[in-house]
Amino acid sequence: REKPVLLCGVNIYFCGSLQGGVNDEITLTAYIIIALLEVPLPVTHSVVRNALFCLETAANEKGNHVYTKALMAYAFALAGKEEKRKALLESLEKEAVKKDGSVHWQRPGKEPEVHLPYYRYRAPSAEVEMTAYVLLAHLTTHPAPSQEELSFASLIAKWISGQQNPSGGFSSTQVSCFLP
Repeated sequence: REKPVLLCGVNIYFCGSLQGGVNDEITLTAYIIIALLEVPLPVTHSVVRNALFCLETAANEKGNHVYTKALMAYAFALAGKEEKRKALLESLEKEAVKKDGSVHWQRPGKEPEVHLPYYRYRAPSAEVEMTAYVLLAHLTTHPAPSQEELSFASLIAKWISGQQNPSGGFSSTQVSCFLP
């Protein structure tokens, strides 16, 4: 359901279910900044600049959800804020699940995977989404990613490709909502 939120001084509406299970204004700010920077709006634009300030403040706080950190890392990558991007990626790497020659991230308190014969486990869509944001954060850097980053990114891409359904697509956390 839509609810109004004061986001960095701007009253906006959003669907609480859009954030991959995380419902806070930092996550929403990261989503919006990503969209604005991909338009591309310059980092010097006042809305972008103010929202980046909010994210920089939040990035320094402990206890951010892994999903939120993944979004912030990509937002900082798009904004060219290399130090913040690297710091978040280092923090995220400590929380990574490294298994079977691949790397991914999962939500805290996640149920263990069920191993059944003739059943191929696929991660929840929010985990595919946050892992994809980490991959984007690794690949969106200036200058180009280092060989080490590319090697690590290939392990992430391996896991993501393994989450495809038989039709080649992925499930989604995105829900339609209508703004007033």
